[in-house]
Amino acid sequence: MADTCHELKITLLSVEPRVWRRIVVGSDMTLGELAAILEPAMGWLGMHLHVFNADGAWYGMGDPDAPSDELNENLFRLGGVLTTVGARMQWDYDFGDGWEHDVVVEAIGPPDPSVEYPICLEGRRACPPEDSGGPLGYADLLAVLADPDHPDHEDFKEWAPPDFDPDFFDIEKANLAIRSPRPPTAR
Repeated sequence: MADTCHELKITLLSVEPRVWRRIVVGSDMTLGELAAILEPAMGWLGMHLHVFNADGAWYGMGDPDAPSDELNENLFRLGGVLTTVGARMQWDYDFGDGWEHDVVVEAIGPPDPSVEYPICLEGRRACPPEDSGGPLGYADLLAVLADPDHPDHEDFKEWAPPDFDPDFFDIEKANLAIRSPRPPTAR
C-alpha cells in the first residue's frame, strides 16, 4: 500500500453538462498505471492513445514515433508529477476524437486501511461512447437521440451502446472496472 494517496477530480472538457469523476489512487503509481485507471473510471475502453501534459512536460506511452521530447509515462510517478493540492494536468485520450480531461489534485493524505484502492468516490453523467466524434460529434449524437422525429434517430440509437443514458453514472460499474486487471498501455 502506498504511503500517501491522491484524490483526483477528472473533468471531461468541452462537454456540457459536465462529465466528471472523483477517484483516490496511490501516490506511488506511474502515470501509465494512472491512465489504466482513468480510462475505465471515465468509461473509456482504452482503445486509443493518450498523453499527459503537466506544466508543459508531455508524458506519453513510450511510442517510438512520439516526439523526442515526450517523456515515458511509465517512468514517472503521480506523486512526483503532481506534488501539491491544487496541482493539475491535462490528460488527452483518443487523438482523433480529441477528448481532453482536466485532472486536479483535491487532496493528498495517508490511505485509509479500511478502503480498497483505487476507488471512485463519485461522478456525474455517462462517458460519451467510444469513437463518437469528439465533443462536437457527441453533441450531435445527444441532439439526435433526444429528438425521436430526427431522420437519423433510429440509426444513431442503433449505433449507440445498448440502453445508453447520458445522464446516468454507475459508480459500482466504475469501481469494478478500475479494480479489474488491466496493465498499463505500452507499445
